[in-house]
Amino acid sequence: MPIDQGPVRKRLRIVVADDSVLLREGLIRLLEEDGHEVLAGVGDGPRLVDAIRTHRPDISVADIRMPPTHTDEGLRAAITARREMPGTPVLVLSQYVEVLYAAELLDDGSGAVGYLLKDRVTDVADFLDTLHLVAGGGVVLDPQVVAQLLARRSGDPLDALTVRERELLGLMAEGRSNTDIARRLVLSSSAVEKHIGNVFAKLGLPPDDARHRRVLAVLAYLQNVPR
Repeated sequence: MPIDQGPVRKRLRIVVADDSVLLREGLIRLLEEDGHEVLAGVGDGPRLVDAIRTHRPDISVADIRMPPTHTDEGLRAAITARREMPGTPVLVLSQYVEVLYAAELLDDGSGAVGYLLKDRVTDVADFLDTLHLVAGGGVVLDPQVVAQLLARRSGDPLDALTVRERELLGLMAEGRSNTDIARRLVLSSSAVEKHIGNVFAKLGLPPDDARHRRVLAVLAYLQNVPR
């Protein structure tokens, strides 16, 4: 029976990549129970690229570390697939916070990427929300990655942000909508919009500039990723 997620959402066509059969099959079952179609389940980078090339899924979910070296094969496969098929949505999962990997995923500037710690999958509702956000072209980073990004930057325009603006920036980087941000920070929608405008202005990223789309623009700035 599908997991209760409230309003009906799009049924996604998904490719899953993880070298652990137990984890891969568990993820496949979770996704299928939520009503999605898993097109392929693979255990290494080359087969992930082949599966994406063959099926053109709505989104792929991949472990970063897969055979043969168990370092970054999943990430490399995701990047390869996105180079061949620009904008291909990919959500990568990692056991640890590795900020460099998040930067590499953002490098092409096309959005539709997510980076989550594997522990987040246990929060099923949040994981499924992230899945739909990324499939829809959004950018979502794990809150722990966002925290490290903000902590590492100093001596730049980020210092001009107030505590509230930094908090809002972190929520934006997690892919939160204005409505969600307003609820979490106990603010009105108009107040959130004003704060967002202030953040973009202080970072030199005008909100009306199409090249600087919300989260992607802010993350690109924080990471010094070319855009």
